[in-house]
Amino acid sequence: MSHPHRRFRSKAAALLTALFLPLALLTGLSSSAQAAGKLTATFSIENNGSWWKGTYTLHNSGSTAVTGWQLEFDLPAGTTTTGHYYGEATVTGSHVSVKNAHYNGTVPAGGSSGPFSYWFIGNGPASAPKGCTVNGDKCDGTPDVPPTAPGAPKVTTATARSIALNWTAASAGDYPVAAYEVVSNGTTVATSPTTSATISELTPATTYQFAVRAKDTRGNLGALSAPVSATTVDPATDPTPPTAPGDLRSTAKTASTVSLAWNKATDNVAVAAYDVYRDGTLAKTVAADTTTAVISGLSPVTEYAFTVKARDAAENSSPASNALKVTTDDLAGSGKHLNVGYFVQWGIYGRQYFVKNLETSGAAAKLDVINYAFENLDPTNLTCLAGVTKGTTTNPQDPDQGTGAGDADADYARPMSAAQSVDGVADDGWGKLRGNFNQIKKLKAKHPHLKVVASLGGWTFSKFFSDAAATPASREKLVKSCIDVWIKGNLPVYNGAGGPGTGAGVFDGIDLDWEWPGSPDGHPGNHYSPKDKENLTALLAEFRKQLDATGGERKLLTAFTPADPVKVEQGWDLSKIFNYLDFANIQGYDFHGSGSDNSWEPNRTGHQGNLYTDTDDPYPTHFSIENALKIYTDAGVNPRKLTIGFPFYGRGWQGVAEGGKRGEWQSATGAAPGQFAEEAGIRGYQNMLASVPNMTIHHDEQSISTSGYTGPGGQWWSFDDAWSIGKKTAWIKSKNLLGAMIWEMSGDTPNGSLMTAIDNGLK
Repeated sequence: MSHPHRRFRSKAAALLTALFLPLALLTGLSSSAQAAGKLTATFSIENNGSWWKGTYTLHNSGSTAVTGWQLEFDLPAGTTTTGHYYGEATVTGSHVSVKNAHYNGTVPAGGSSGPFSYWFIGNGPASAPKGCTVNGDKCDGTPDVPPTAPGAPKVTTATARSIALNWTAASAGDYPVAAYEVVSNGTTVATSPTTSATISELTPATTYQFAVRAKDTRGNLGALSAPVSATTVDPATDPTPPTAPGDLRSTAKTASTVSLAWNKATDNVAVAAYDVYRDGTLAKTVAADTTTAVISGLSPVTEYAFTVKARDAAENSSPASNALKVTTDDLAGSGKHLNVGYFVQWGIYGRQYFVKNLETSGAAAKLDVINYAFENLDPTNLTCLAGVTKGTTTNPQDPDQGTGAGDADADYARPMSAAQSVDGVADDGWGKLRGNFNQIKKLKAKHPHLKVVASLGGWTFSKFFSDAAATPASREKLVKSCIDVWIKGNLPVYNGAGGPGTGAGVFDGIDLDWEWPGSPDGHPGNHYSPKDKENLTALLAEFRKQLDATGGERKLLTAFTPADPVKVEQGWDLSKIFNYLDFANIQGYDFHGSGSDNSWEPNRTGHQGNLYTDTDDPYPTHFSIENALKIYTDAGVNPRKLTIGFPFYGRGWQGVAEGGKRGEWQSATGAAPGQFAEEAGIRGYQNMLASVPNMTIHHDEQSISTSGYTGPGGQWWSFDDAWSIGKKTAWIKSKNLLGAMIWEMSGDTPNGSLMTAIDNGLK
C-alpha cells in the first residue's frame, strides 16, 4: 500500500511557483547585502508644544553606499511614542527597533539619510534615547566598552577531579554581561551564565590556576580577574565512601521530565555531590546541599529506572539508593487528546489555502501540532535541502520527480498580502522572513499552545533517506543540517530573505515521513536497502540526541508510519523506535484508490479509510484502521504514543458499475476527474461536495465508512464526513489512543466542519 497523496505537489506547484518568481526577484532587489561602509546616527529634538519630534539622521563615512539599515534604541523613562515616520518600527515596552522603508534603505557614500531620516513623535520628557545602535554598531561610532574584570574567584569545593568556583560580578560596559569564561593557562575551561562554575575532568592531587572574565551580549570580552590557585584532592587521604542516600522518590512528572527527591547521605568528611542514574547511566550531578533533581529529555509514556549515589571529595561513591521506576506522562495529559494537522507548503497556489485559513476556519484553536509538509534532502550532500525553488515534474512515474525540488519562495521569501496574512498586515518586500514561515510565527503568537514541526520527506521527497541514514557519519551530518536550518533557523539567503537565525522559532521539532524504508513500494526511483530498518532506528536516535542538545523546551520528534504490516516489517522496528519518538501518526487512509496514471487499483472501487474490515472486501489483504492499530499494540507500543490519520479528501472512480452497497467494491474504468487535472481520483472534501453532482451519500455501519455514488456508470467516492469521524473518534477514545492526525487541512470546508467534528469527538 502506497501513500499517493504525496504526489499532489507536481504540476500546480511547479507552474505557480514559477509565476511568483519575478515578484520575489523584484522584492529581493531592495534588500541586498550591506555594502562596505560604516553608518553612524545622530539624534535631534524639535519641541512642538504638547509633543516633540525625535529624529535619527544616518551618516555614511565609508566610500561605498550602504544598503539596508536597522536602528535599535531604548526610550527614556516616562517617554512614549505615538507615531513613526520614514521607517518600519516595532515597539516592545521601551525598546524600539526600526528598519528602513523601501524608499530610503540606501545611504550614499559620504552622505546621509537627509530629508527621509526616520523620526518619531515623543510624549513626555524630551530627551535622547539610550543604547542606540545602527546595524549593530553604536550610533556614535565609538568602539564598544567591554565589561570590567570580575572579582577574583574563590574555591567553594574541591574534589579529586573537580574545582568549584564563585566570584563577584563584573560591571557592564556598553552592553549587559551575558556569561563568564573561566580561563586556565590561556585556555577557556568553562563557561557559565552565573557567577559560579565547576571545572571537571581534572587530575587528582594537582594544583591549577584559574581566572575569570566577562563576555557581554555583543561578544566583547572584559579583562581577566586576579587568579586563584586550587588543588584537587588526593584520593589516598580518604578511602571511606559515604552512606547510600535514602528514600528515593518522585515528586512530580511531565511527558519529558521526572522530579526526584531523596534523603541525605553521610560521610566521614563530607558529601561533595550526588549522582543521579537513569537506567544505569549517569543522568545528572547535583551539589551536596541539594537533595532534589529534575531529569529532563525523557520520552513520553516511557518507564525509567532511577538510582542516586553520594560522592565525597575523594571521589568515593556510595552504594546506590533504592531503585525507583517512574513512567512519564503522555503529551496530551490524562483523558485528553492531541489533534495533529498537515499544512502543505504548496497549498498557497492552486488550493489558495494559506496559513491564515487555519485561523479563519477555527482550526488553529483546535489543533495542537501542525506538520509543515514537505522539506527535501539534498541529492548530493545528503543534508536537509533549503534555499532553492525548483518544482517537481508532472510525471508521477519519473524517478527524479522530486530530486532537488523545493520551494524557498513559499517557505520564507514570498511576500504575503494583507488579505493573505494572519494578522491582516502584509509582508514587506525586504523583510528577512516572509512567506509561510512568517505567517506561522504570527499564528503561533495568536495560539501559544500550538507546536509546528518540519515534515521531512513524503511520497515525492523520500528518495535519498536510505543513503543519508546509511552510516553514523552520514546520519550525524543529515541531522546536524536539519537542526541548523529548521530548528536554529539558519535559512540560506534567497531573494533577499533568510540569513543566520531568521527562521528561529518557526519550528518546534521534526517529523519524519520516510516512505518507505526497506521497501520497493515507495515512489519510483527511491533508494532502499535491507539495512534501512536498523538505520532508521539509528537515525531517530541521532535526531533525538541532537534535538535534546539544543536545550530549552523539549523538541518534538514524530513520524508518519504505515498501516501495511509488510511495510512495518520491512522498515520499522516497533520495539525500539518509540524510545526516541514522542508519538507516531499511523496512516488511516489510502487503503484503496487510483491515480492519474491509472496505477494502483483503477478497475475496482474500495474504501480508503474504513475503521473495521469490510465483510464484502474481495482483496486478499483486508486493510482497516483497527487492523493497522493492532500491528502496533501487539508489538507492545503504548496507545498513548499513537494517533490515527483522517483524510480531509475523497478518492474516486468513474465508470462504476451498479451493484454492491451503492457502487462499493464494483468494477470501474479508472480514476474519477480530480480537483486538479494532474490529480485524477482526488478531491478535497469541500471541492468534492461542490463538484460531484447528484451524489448520494451512504454510511456503512458495518465497516464504519462513508461513500458517495452518482449511479450506474457514474462516479463513486470514498471519504470521511462528520458521521464517520464521530464513530472513529469514539473508537479512538475507547482504545485510549493519543489522538488524531489529518492529511491535509486545505480539504476542509471554510468553516472547518471536519476539524470541528474531530475536536468535538475527542473531547
